[in-house]
Amino acid sequence: MDSPLIAVSGFWELLIRFFFNWLVVSCIIHLFYYPKSKRRDYYFTFTLISISIFLMIFLLGSVKLKIGFALGLFAIFGIIRYRTESMPVREMTYLFVIIAISVINALAVDISYSELLCTNLLFIFSIWISESNRWLKHISCKLIMYDRIDFIKPEHEQELLSDLRNRTGLDVIRVEVGHIDFLRDSAMLKIYYEPVKDEINSIEGLTRMPKENES
Repeated sequence: MDSPLIAVSGFWELLIRFFFNWLVVSCIIHLFYYPKSKRRDYYFTFTLISISIFLMIFLLGSVKLKIGFALGLFAIFGIIRYRTESMPVREMTYLFVIIAISVINALAVDISYSELLCTNLLFIFSIWISESNRWLKHISCKLIMYDRIDFIKPEHEQELLSDLRNRTGLDVIRVEVGHIDFLRDSAMLKIYYEPVKDEINSIEGLTRMPKENES
């Protein structure tokens, strides 16, 4: 066997880089993603993908796969998108960041640890800025079927907003009127409001009402 029983320098480099990558990724997932989404399934997915990508690229880096292998892995994940469920844009963005960080930490063997640390801190800082409500206000939206079509006229905008606030209990800011059904005296509205809690509601991504014949 050509492989030595243990290569001390390579072994310690693997451990140091692994725990460094795990710490950065865990910080991003646990501090920024999970508090808003509360999705344990994606927490599990992001963590295991990070570990898998890091170990594969770090251990196979000597096989001359390097960047092509890393980008190929991301392309595969981007194409399949976990075909059992369509992954939302926010989760896909975190997945891309997790893969990018793992690739950088595994392949950046020619730069100093200070540069590597600075790179990871830039990732964390950028995510913190993007997720912070101090800098960006989040406006949520929902689709609702509305039964008082006399209020959808432009001159009754304030009455419409007042009625929606009373009936939904939400601080509705503005409304868009979509499909109007005069036979059923109903209309499809898209309401925009400030969320009560600092969390992501996945049902807000609904783009159409299910049909009656759909199960």
